[in-house]
Amino acid sequence: MAAITLLLSQSVQAQPPTPSPTADNARLGWAQLGDMARQRAAQPYRPAPSSLPADLARLDYDGVRDIRFRTDHATWRDRSLPFEVQYFHLGLYQTQPVRIHEISDEGPRDLPYRSSDYDFGANRLQPQRWGDIGHAGFRVHYALNNPAYKDELVVFLGASYFRALGAGQQYGLSARALAIDTVGGDRGEEFPRFTDFWLVRPAPGATEITILALLDSPRATGAWRFVIRPGRTTAMDVQARVYLREGGTPIRTLGIAPLTSMFLFGENQPRATDFRPEVHDSDGLMVATDTGEWLWRPLQNPRQLSVSSFAMRQPRGFGLMQRDRRFASYEDIEARYERRPSAWVRPVGDWGPGRVELVQLPTPDETHDNIVAYWVPERLPAPGQPLDFAYELLWQGDDGQRPPASWVAQTRTGYGYTRLDAQTQERQPHFILDFTGPALERLGPDAPVEVVVSTNEHGDVLEALAYPNPETQGWRASLRIDRIDPRRPVEVRAFLQHRQDTVSETWTHVILPE
Repeated sequence: MAAITLLLSQSVQAQPPTPSPTADNARLGWAQLGDMARQRAAQPYRPAPSSLPADLARLDYDGVRDIRFRTDHATWRDRSLPFEVQYFHLGLYQTQPVRIHEISDEGPRDLPYRSSDYDFGANRLQPQRWGDIGHAGFRVHYALNNPAYKDELVVFLGASYFRALGAGQQYGLSARALAIDTVGGDRGEEFPRFTDFWLVRPAPGATEITILALLDSPRATGAWRFVIRPGRTTAMDVQARVYLREGGTPIRTLGIAPLTSMFLFGENQPRATDFRPEVHDSDGLMVATDTGEWLWRPLQNPRQLSVSSFAMRQPRGFGLMQRDRRFASYEDIEARYERRPSAWVRPVGDWGPGRVELVQLPTPDETHDNIVAYWVPERLPAPGQPLDFAYELLWQGDDGQRPPASWVAQTRTGYGYTRLDAQTQERQPHFILDFTGPALERLGPDAPVEVVVSTNEHGDVLEALAYPNPETQGWRASLRIDRIDPRRPVEVRAFLQHRQDTVSETWTHVILPE
């Protein structure tokens, strides 16, 4: 399977008729949008070929990059509102336009493409002949870090992808509206795309912005509403209504609230040939279950596709997190991976039973996203019946989500000094886990803390030790696991226990097949 970013340019795109934006406020707009999605789902999907002007279609990466939006033409700049909107130009990988509208007290209006809004740099083009070719996407600006300058806050660009920032952060992982058959589908992954957006004009002094969107794909349609509140942690209230189309290939995996990230290597999977100790946008998947258990799965760059599932009756939260916030862990002055946000999904209402699914793909470098996580509901609605869900999506930095007791601060793997196995003459995998957090800080160094470890049928626990770590005021666990069959994955779970009390999250790891 190719990396996610390459798949985007290969996905089938749709261009349904333009709906009429007759709503006069966000609430009425949301009700109407759901009806638009329902009507679309009742009709056959109609893909549309790209219709880029020939001279624009010939531009390479550098040519498209040389097209820049004129910042003084930003929507709402002339009104001196807290939020402004700028647009992305079509070209190269972004060949399908989205339609963008505004909702205000003055009534709805289109926000068309105008070539005069762009500086085309050194390109020799005749954009005045193109007419309204549409936008590729847009970005919202807000004074996030400095009251005198409006930074990029959120970007919607490509299929149903979007990403956002909190104060002091730099772009890293992305979110999506919906994922269809990321793995396991008979037709490969399907990428639904936003076809229309409605920007609700904010009031003077507003601290949040509302965006409505309409989504379409061969097997699903949907309506989305985003209420975005910028801050040290930027929060999004996401509301969605999805309809499945009747006929065609059944959907095997419908991914709700999908997150997409990159993991190349890290402390748990070091690379000796790179001067940087770690390279990743996220270092682990965190899950909060309905039973009160917190799970931590360190990410990996596998040699082949790896899929893990965590089933539960009701999710309390999940996210792809960047826990390591030290510059020394990355040593990359340009990329600044320690500033990449974590993204935490907190369900609102009853999502019912299902599973969190983690997909890990091999990637040769850091330019490709290779990590996907999403929620899969146990049951799908019948065609024409709505699937409603809502969640809060938090873009977090240093004050990111943590379990209440203690958590894994780092996972290291290697051999150190260990004796060879008498029969195989091989060393067994050795894991060092550092746990830290308030539950451990309250315990003295002589407290009876033990690490509880279990594996699936493909592994045996050879060693499981727990002892204080005076450098972190936490505890360290040392594990050695025997792989019964190197061709089979070994699932490992470990947590700290003080007498009868669990005092840490559960570290869950998979030793991948050779």
